[in-house]
Amino acid sequence: MLIATLAVVAVALVAPAPAAANENFADEPPFGGELPPPLVTPPSERRPPAGFELSGREAIQIADGAEAVRDERTQSPEMRPVAFERGGDWQVSYLTGFGSSRTEVAQAVVDDRTGGVLGAWHDQQLDAPLARGYSGAIAQKVNSPYVWLPLCLLFVAPFFDPRRPLRLLHLDLLVLLGLGVSLLFFNRGEITASVPLTYPVLGYVFGRMLWVGMRPRDRPGRLIPVLGVRLLAIAALVLAGARIALNVVDSHVIDIGVAGVVGADHITHGQELYNGAFAPGVGIRGDVYGPFNYIAYVPFEAAFPWHGHWGDVPAAHAAAIAFDLLTALGLLALGRRLRPGEHGRTLGIALAFAWLAYPFTLYTMNANANDSLIAATGVGAMLVLTSPPARGAMVALGAAAKFGSAALAPLFATGTGERRWRSAIVFGVAFVAVTAMLIWPFLPNGGLHEFYDRTLGYQASRSSPFSIWGLAPSLDFLRPIERAATVALALAVALWPARKTPAQVAALAAAVLIAVQLGATHWFYFYVVWFLPLVLAALFVAQRGEGLTRFSSRAAPGSVS
Repeated sequence: MLIATLAVVAVALVAPAPAAANENFADEPPFGGELPPPLVTPPSERRPPAGFELSGREAIQIADGAEAVRDERTQSPEMRPVAFERGGDWQVSYLTGFGSSRTEVAQAVVDDRTGGVLGAWHDQQLDAPLARGYSGAIAQKVNSPYVWLPLCLLFVAPFFDPRRPLRLLHLDLLVLLGLGVSLLFFNRGEITASVPLTYPVLGYVFGRMLWVGMRPRDRPGRLIPVLGVRLLAIAALVLAGARIALNVVDSHVIDIGVAGVVGADHITHGQELYNGAFAPGVGIRGDVYGPFNYIAYVPFEAAFPWHGHWGDVPAAHAAAIAFDLLTALGLLALGRRLRPGEHGRTLGIALAFAWLAYPFTLYTMNANANDSLIAATGVGAMLVLTSPPARGAMVALGAAAKFGSAALAPLFATGTGERRWRSAIVFGVAFVAVTAMLIWPFLPNGGLHEFYDRTLGYQASRSSPFSIWGLAPSLDFLRPIERAATVALALAVALWPARKTPAQVAALAAAVLIAVQLGATHWFYFYVVWFLPLVLAALFVAQRGEGLTRFSSRAAPGSVS
């Protein structure tokens, strides 16, 4: 409650920014609430309409020269252009087929005043605005080198040991930062490069977490070799304040955050969540998440009520800030659970600092997405690891927000292995009870079938170029194998190793989440925060430092290392 209050106060201190006067692609869905101008067929293609400089035919001639249009013409030589008035500019759509088989295969927007091409798209970029590379459309200035690169340095510097430059922790942290290379290409609209570049990073971290989970070992050297813990704690506080300030003065609310606020508004007004009329006129399909996602937004929507206008959604800012801070504080507490005494305090500060310094956590928060809520529930499950009903409830909260995290249920059912079957039964009862309490009150008239169709069913059937499966459909025959392997992994890690330390549970949980993401139709950079806290906990606790005893997979159940 304190975190929610702080987030609300932070957002309230900043007045909403005025809307832009002219059309800006980066302010339109899914990035913002400025709807595109309606398309109007001009009365004549040869003469400029009233108030226009160009005619439709002239706009077509300009659009024909756009690179995307030229590329599409080699694939669809029969395509034909149609010019539309688009506000004060022109949109030229390139079509193939007729009647019900008519398909738009390319599009260009031409500035009527200057005669320049404002944007042109085909292939994946035509139907997926996320793939177009609009500058600063997601997370705004977080993408700037003067923000991103210092964060990269801060993420590594406190944990770099100049006496052991080749220690494995250095490589682990650098690989996590390596995802920024993929983001660089994404921001340029080059998704044929950005998508494949995510998988080496995910694959490495997946392999490392499996290894740490199955074959744990201490590593020599202090976690924080040079800096003092007090200095790191002060730096973490400064980072937290800077992140909040950046969010409230320079961030857009993308469709994910709007969906959370709209869902909360439905709940507070006694309206259905999954009735097919989630947000009329807003232009989003927001009823794809579990009920807890919307419940989590309720206190923020109560403080900043939804008024049906996407351009001003302070509740989404407050929620994103709260989820982020809650995860950082959870990591601070988790360090104390994983290590005794002073070493636990050091570990907690290091975990919280690393979360706050990692660029993709700020990227997620500044987009005002909901994914840090899953990070918070994952950390919460680790904090209550010794209590089967409590961890059952925490995993249920995550699963009832975003369904992919339900894959953690088998692992957390057995926990560290103490009284394994009794623990699993108690966990299962709590998990099912909490899940049912969250979902049952919000079931639509069509029951579970309709609920599935509007949430998991929709997500499973959607097309997306932001995964290797969407970018290269020829590989789709491998996806059932990957998904079957993920199910097998989720079940196997619940049983083996039979006894696990909390650090092993964290590592194996991260591996399971990554496996789920590897098989997803749609993958995006926000999903990194799902497993990041678990990865950090598993890696950091392995640094032995001075005065710490070794841990192994045969350690006492629930013990700290």
